[in-house]
Amino acid sequence: MSQQASNSQTLTVALLTVGLDHELTDKVVHAASEHHWTVSHDDFDEYVSAVRRPAVSSETKAADLVIAIIDFDRDPAGAAETVTYLQQLFFGRFFAAALSGRNDPDLLLSAMRAGCNEVLKNPLDPRQLADTFDRQERQWATNTGRARNTGHIISFFGAKGGVGTTTVAVTLAYYLVRQKNKRVLLIDNHPEFGHVCLYLGLDGSRYHFDELIRNVNRLDSTLLRGFIAKHGSGLEVLSSPESHDLTRTVDPDALERTLEFLRGEYDYIILDCQTSLEEVSLAVMDRSDQIYLVATPDIGAIRDLSRYIDGLSRNESTSARLHVIINRYSSHGAIAIEQIEKAIRVPVEVRLCNAYTECQRAINVGEPIGPDKKSEISGQFTRWTSMLTGEEAAAKTQPARKGFSLFGQKRTE
Repeated sequence: MSQQASNSQTLTVALLTVGLDHELTDKVVHAASEHHWTVSHDDFDEYVSAVRRPAVSSETKAADLVIAIIDFDRDPAGAAETVTYLQQLFFGRFFAAALSGRNDPDLLLSAMRAGCNEVLKNPLDPRQLADTFDRQERQWATNTGRARNTGHIISFFGAKGGVGTTTVAVTLAYYLVRQKNKRVLLIDNHPEFGHVCLYLGLDGSRYHFDELIRNVNRLDSTLLRGFIAKHGSGLEVLSSPESHDLTRTVDPDALERTLEFLRGEYDYIILDCQTSLEEVSLAVMDRSDQIYLVATPDIGAIRDLSRYIDGLSRNESTSARLHVIINRYSSHGAIAIEQIEKAIRVPVEVRLCNAYTECQRAINVGEPIGPDKKSEISGQFTRWTSMLTGEEAAAKTQPARKGFSLFGQKRTE
């Protein structure tokens, strides 16, 4: 018998059985009734979807937790569609278990990718089901009682392709690990064919960030470990998909929930993103503590940078967290910082020197420029990480203001 889920109230659970016969349904309902839960039950003979919408009871709509047991043998595709639909319907409080009598690895993978938290063996063992319910109750109690997450989320967006956004994100994440001994997760948030793992010499083909988002309803520290690629420095990485799939979509709400979970697992979460003003990008920005727009000092990048800033500045909250990086800056031939600031109407906070050859060499060997390198770019990243972690006096005492540049001299207007 499990313990009561909450000291202040009894957990209300909506139990959904989909495609099960009467005997199996009775076993599931009996196992749920053995817990100190307030249980309601809806039984669906047929698979459901956005087209075949079920009638849902008011008790189910109001429940703290919705648990679905779904037969995956009769129609695996229909069962997977059911999981997807129910996840959307009961977002944030949904648990799904696939029931199957087959010993089929492909079916198991299909169930997990659809969003099932577990796979139960048929014939159903009541003890296995009771253990499943116990685990879910503990996870629910842990999630509702989780302390406030404290990890810092930093997202990088390029004003256009080729401005070095991935290099900047990878290098900053690397320095936070190497110099400050922080626990850092670097996320390749491109929809496909991102370069983060390539720049680090890692194999990122096994799992990717998109799959982690789709499994947010069963996400915990153990599951996360199976998705992570780890660099020799200790930097942990989530790759982007390495294949093209026209049907692949990302739920912005699920993305935000995933980032909030990750915030509790790491000191810093660094995202290398594709620049757009679409809903998914805006969801990343909404959860970011700092948003960096990266450009180079050329007319095309500055024009695009100005347009993105105009679009994002309409949201006061986003605008307050927005910072500009000018990468590959040189005083010879480039557009002057003063001219850039006049064009974009915000200060340039970070300018990084033109170390293109040095960075390209690091990319080709799959190892970032390290803090042990005595070079201008290394010194700039060293200062940047110190300021991010609050170890440099300027970070503590200097408020952001017009005309102030992290790596330049303070100017008077």
